Amino acid sequence: MEQNGSTLKPSGILGDKHASEERVPGLLRLFAAGTAMAVALPLKDGELELGRGTPALGEAQDPRMSRRHARLKFDGRRFWVTDLGSQNGTVVDGEPVPAQSPREAQRVIRMGDSLFVPCADVGPLERRGVVTREGFIRGPAMQGLLEEVTRAARLGFPLHIHGESGTGKEGVARAFHESGPRSAGPFVAVNCAAIPQGIAERLLFGARRGAYSGADADAPGYLQTADGGTLFLDEVVELDLAVQAKLLRALETKEILALGAAKPKTVDIHICSASNRDLRALVAAGKLREDLYFRIGRPEVTLPPLRQRPEELALLLQREVRQVAPTLGLHLSFVEACLLRPWPGNIRELLVEARGAIQAALMQEAPRVEARHLSPSAGTAFGTGAAAPPPSAPPPEPPEPTREASSRARPLDDDERTRIEQALRQHGGNVAATARALGMHRTQLRRLLERHALAAPPDSE
Repeated sequence: MEQNGSTLKPSGILGDKHASEERVPGLLRLFAAGTAMAVALPLKDGELELGRGTPALGEAQDPRMSRRHARLKFDGRRFWVTDLGSQNGTVVDGEPVPAQSPREAQRVIRMGDSLFVPCADVGPLERRGVVTREGFIRGPAMQGLLEEVTRAARLGFPLHIHGESGTGKEGVARAFHESGPRSAGPFVAVNCAAIPQGIAERLLFGARRGAYSGADADAPGYLQTADGGTLFLDEVVELDLAVQAKLLRALETKEILALGAAKPKTVDIHICSASNRDLRALVAAGKLREDLYFRIGRPEVTLPPLRQRPEELALLLQREVRQVAPTLGLHLSFVEACLLRPWPGNIRELLVEARGAIQAALMQEAPRVEARHLSPSAGTAFGTGAAAPPPSAPPPEPPEPTREASSRARPLDDDERTRIEQALRQHGGNVAATARALGMHRTQLRRLLERHALAAPPDSE
């Protein structure tokens, strides 16, 4: 998994004071026993052994973890997980692993009812944690980035925000406005991609009465409306080159000449822009004026995508469930499925799909939101170049447990019994399909049905 990071250029002016600190490999503990969290577990001398009662897990112990559950090693490049013969097994990147057989871990590790993500540097999470401010969940990468944004605003710089769709560029622009000297003024957000080219000049710079047919009154433009505050131009590169030239002049002279006006009007504007494309490449392609780039393109911050901020994901899901349906619980399988997907639409897509899963759980009167409630296409790449395997493909079947291991199985609690019965009903009694959905071998499931007298429709295999 890609690791957390944010950039601000030029770094010599507003650099990260932690950039030179030594990297600390370890695990991010993101979910345990039904609760989302974000806890750093650093490796000591490249190793970490986990199990129920491990001091590193603190008070949030997982009763479904064995006393000696699994060992994690980092060889300087890759993480390796070895299950130590645990009762409930270890799952790495969606696949159960045999005991005593090291398996490389890249994205998600499941032990009992806990989820961990391998991370090349848990130091930022150790130092900063994850905080919730003004309704936003902010991991260490976003906290560091917002500190840089605050510095830029207070120094009076313009700011360009680069980031993928759905990463929260407007939220960063608002933080830029609120941290600057014009925070008492208006914040005007303009989606330049949504402005028809024929009226872009009129909407941005305004028009005087009689400037064109139907202009019955003076109409202020976005720049006049933002006077004394901040103008946020999202996807500024979508503006026509002629409009870009007029925008550059307005920013340099601090004067705006509305359509049909004889005299310009002075304005005081703090400018912030954003795009999901590289500005320098657009200048080279002739789609962005070079002089405008030098006016608005520095300094630049790059928002890390959601896949580089896993410490925020489980907490985002938990908050969404609590806001939409407080009576529902959050199941391990749902969080794990979300962690395993790339989410090209980032936080925006995650929250939309989470609401869809919550609605599905409510319609089915389920006690918790589970992976089965998530759309198969949610969080996956569009088109043929998918960044993750098709979610409709069944996961590999885990190895069959020995009878000795099965005989040591703990009593089945009510939640587990309900989960198995619901999975059986969902798959029409098909033991193989139900076992795949539950992440266990079909023989293990049959033994559970026999041992605990679980009622199930006839096997359709």
